[in-house]
Amino acid sequence: EVQLVESGGGLVQPGGSLRLSCAASGFTFSNYAMSWVRQAPGKGLEWVSAINGGGATTNYADSVKGRFTISRDNAKNTLYLQMNSLKPEDTAVYFCSKYRTSYYTGLDLHDYSGQGTQVTVSS
Repeated sequence: EVQLVESGGGLVQPGGSLRLSCAASGFTFSNYAMSWVRQAPGKGLEWVSAINGGGATTNYADSVKGRFTISRDNAKNTLYLQMNSLKPEDTAVYFCSKYRTSYYTGLDLHDYSGQGTQVTVSS
């Protein structure tokens, strides 16, 4: 059974930083690309970032490019999202999602997601 468990969310002031983690189990983690997706209050899902199975290739939405860094530790089956220079518009529930292939194509080929972790950016 695929399980994805996010952690690390919380309340942070504008300009602050947070590091999200996603513990994965139930599949061969290194064989699949992974993404972070978020949902702001009253809005739809927004793809944030993706990383290929080996960790060498990353992709970012324009809204977070230069501020967020995605990474993974395949030995620990864990996905990370380092978020710096946070803005109020980054407030959302953040989900990690498993991709159907080892590389991210830009298409919505996600098949499993976790329960999410809340990130609130406010003074």
